[in-house]
Amino acid sequence: MNVLSLFDGMSCGRIALERAGVEISKYYASEIDKYAIEVAKANYPDTIHLGDVCKVKASDLPDKIDLLIGGSPCQGFSFAGSQLNFDDPRSQLFFEYVRLLKELKPKYFLLENVRMSQESQDIISDMLGTQPVAINSNLVSAQNRYRLYWTNIPFDTPEDEGIMLKDIIEDGVVDRDKSHCIDANYFKGGNLKSYFEKRRRQLVFSGDGTDNFRNLTPLECERLQTVPEGYTDHVSNTQRYKMLGNGWTVDVVKTIFGGI
Repeated sequence: MNVLSLFDGMSCGRIALERAGVEISKYYASEIDKYAIEVAKANYPDTIHLGDVCKVKASDLPDKIDLLIGGSPCQGFSFAGSQLNFDDPRSQLFFEYVRLLKELKPKYFLLENVRMSQESQDIISDMLGTQPVAINSNLVSAQNRYRLYWTNIPFDTPEDEGIMLKDIIEDGVVDRDKSHCIDANYFKGGNLKSYFEKRRRQLVFSGDGTDNFRNLTPLECERLQTVPEGYTDHVSNTQRYKMLGNGWTVDVVKTIFGGI
């Protein structure tokens, strides 16, 4: 199977395909973040990197693409952001996905994005010709992470594996069963106010109180995203946090790819 991954990041899609047992002939990746590309290359040296999605043309690809995947930038859609929706230039990159879907006509496609306004969701659904499936990553990991998945791949929602936050931390104690959703800004660190009042930036405590606390380690974030341990350790911790926060929960996507 020939795969084109748009907004590929650190190639979570390829990990998921391998775990689902999907045989990959060629894996093309469009990404511009140099650190994410560095991690992807370190783990998958045979990936064919194409650069900026706006410059990718179907006519330039030597192979028929069987699967098109991607999670277009979500900052304009997210309820946690400014909610500019399609007025945000980053969110407009979704139309590059649509363009290539029309040009390539792959057998299968998958688009992932955050929860958003119903209006934006309906626009995406109309353009892709399918309704999204909402899945919380907490079914397969120790993280609450709601995402929408538009796809023509038939699949069943993953079963609850019962993984708890206390099961994945290296040391310390936690005050909840599932982590707050990690995001690309997690590297900035958390504090008690944002943690308890805004339900952001998961903390781990050194004892029963709340006076001593730390952030999740990059390894713990890899576990939350069900990424192989040490997968991202080719770059700085700051960059590891960013790409893990932007990435997919691999085992959710693995379940979807299991329908191929």
